[in-house]
Order: sequence, then C-alpha cells, then structure tokens
Amino acid sequence: MEFPVRCFTCGAVIGDLYEKYKVGLEAKKPAAEMLDELGINRYCCRRMFLGHVEGMEVIKKYRKM
Repeated sequence: MEFPVRCFTCGAVIGDLYEKYKVGLEAKKPAAEMLDELGINRYCCRRMFLGHVEGMEVIKKYRKM
C-alpha cells in the first residue's frame, strides 16, 4: 500500500512528508527525532508513519516474471 495522503484519524495532510521521513531514517536518525523535526505532533499522525509497511517491496518478491 502506498503511504496515505491524509491521516486516517484527524485528516491532516501528511503524505508530502513521507519522503523526508524516509531519507532521515536512511541517515540513521531515530524515528522520534525525525517526526519531531517534521512537526508531526499528534499521536494519530505519528502512528501513520511508524506503522507504515512498504507493501510493494514485499509483493515484488513473489511476482512472476
């Protein structure tokens, strides 16, 4: 599943921040620090980032060629 554009609970727009979040994680920054830097304060929005799984990467493993 692609990362949602809006938080499912409060409706805040968060989709534009996901790429910056991923770059920070790849740079070995803690997730909490990245969320604070991006201004994600509501716990409902934070869980959207913390609970997201890149489903397409898993599906690609089993794709028939």
